[in-house]
Amino acid sequence: MSTPDAATTTPSAPTRARAVPESTVGVPRRWGSIGPVGLVLAGGISVQFGGALAVSLMPRAGALGVVALRLLVAAVVLLVVCRPRLRGHSRTDWGTVVVFGVTMAAMNGLFYQSVARIPLGPAVTLEVLGPLALSVLSSRRAVNFVWAGLALAGVFLLSGGGFDSLDPLGVAFALGAGAMWAAYIIFSARTGRRFPQADGLALAMAVGAVLFLPLGIAESGTKLTDPVTIALGAAVAILSSVLPYTLELLALRRLPAPTFAILMSLEPAIAATAGFLILDQALSAVQALAIALVIAASMGAVRTQVGRGRAKAAAQHPHHDD
Repeated sequence: MSTPDAATTTPSAPTRARAVPESTVGVPRRWGSIGPVGLVLAGGISVQFGGALAVSLMPRAGALGVVALRLLVAAVVLLVVCRPRLRGHSRTDWGTVVVFGVTMAAMNGLFYQSVARIPLGPAVTLEVLGPLALSVLSSRRAVNFVWAGLALAGVFLLSGGGFDSLDPLGVAFALGAGAMWAAYIIFSARTGRRFPQADGLALAMAVGAVLFLPLGIAESGTKLTDPVTIALGAAVAILSSVLPYTLELLALRRLPAPTFAILMSLEPAIAATAGFLILDQALSAVQALAIALVIAASMGAVRTQVGRGRAKAAAQHPHHDD
């Protein structure tokens, strides 16, 4: 979880700040040929189609069972690839990585409980409000409140004035996942500063897996030992965790983090598309407009942060004409 990492470079940007491993040993060079923007979009598509696959897996393993499988497989893969060092870390280091793991587990658990009750597109739209709120609150510029108002207008449209068309509990879970996403961004950055490469991510993923496995077993029991369920759970882990980390790492080597953040703001639209194609979850025109408003608010907030950063840089390093 060191650079390049959206969490460490733009912690207040409304993005899913996935910690990406430094090492890409064995990654085919041909991935880089599709361009950095293509890599980011491919990562986003992978995540959301992984989410759609997870929804289709829930009748077999339950929401908690799917989360347990995803975290367990992702933890095993990352531990094998990163081989993090266990010695030489302070108590504060371990405290940070444990909180990061708890936050990661809570974010995944709440989100999967949400998509078990409401369509994928609206769920991701509500979830992205967490990072958006973090971006607005971390900036004192008045224009950010315009973006916040735009996002709230989108949420009001999505709710139909009272969330009558969406399961209120599913909405609450999505908003809770958004709050955990914001916390994830903060602790992702802190972990990245304390652990080399992706060691902190691998250890945090292991913490999340250990915490969630008993919950998954309690809900699903022997269903988790079914070979088909294990295979599908592994596919969810690869699509939603391992593959996006690799694609985003390759993209961030050639793409500015703010541009990356803006592209990640398209996730609600990708999620809605995945929900339609895989789960037959069609959106009404009003819901589509609501998602568009939240995406516009996210992009606007990121662009405002970028402009603010450039203004600070210009003030610190003024250009003098000879």
